[in-house]
Amino acid sequence: MTTAPVTPPRRGRPGYDLESLLAVAVKVFNERGYEATSMEDLSRRLGITKSAIYHHVSGKDELLRLAVDRALDGLSEAARETATLEGRAIDRLEHLVRRSVHVLVERLPFVTLLLRVRGNTKVERRALARRREFDHMVGELVRQAGAEGDVRSDVDPAVVSRLLFGLVNSLTEWYRPRGGMGADALADAVCKIAFTGLRHPPAPQPAPSRREDA
Repeated sequence: MTTAPVTPPRRGRPGYDLESLLAVAVKVFNERGYEATSMEDLSRRLGITKSAIYHHVSGKDELLRLAVDRALDGLSEAARETATLEGRAIDRLEHLVRRSVHVLVERLPFVTLLLRVRGNTKVERRALARRREFDHMVGELVRQAGAEGDVRSDVDPAVVSRLLFGLVNSLTEWYRPRGGMGADALADAVCKIAFTGLRHPPAPQPAPSRREDA
């Protein structure tokens, strides 16, 4: 007597692999707030049972971890790339800002969620610890740029780094990829404001004409 082959269990509804499930979960977390979102809410939005979701993840915390790691991994890659560069600290700082804008544009829902975590769970506290590592690198670049004379010394480097990345992070509040400017143009705009400023440089004045003797 032959034994019929065993069919492996189906992992969730067709069309909902882990990646697409995560995309929907992040959207719901951003709309409702992570703490206010239940697995039942996710189940209704996805149109699948909670048990189907559990085929992919252990629960809501794992979805949050996967989501914030997607943002943090992008920022960490930008930081590692910047650390390999040579040259003045101000140029490396500008490179990091540009790359961070690209990460935000490419991973907008994930970065948006990351910026909303408050440390209420183990996953959130881990995410905040990784953010502090990134912030420390930014602050160190600002301090080096100040020591090299490229950044004004009358503002605390920690304040400069917070203001600088506060500008970058504010993009999550208003930037929309569809119909908006691309990542390169957006990074150009951020860097012009952050590193050059708003004020238009004054037009060069003509040299005074030499008075000829009568």
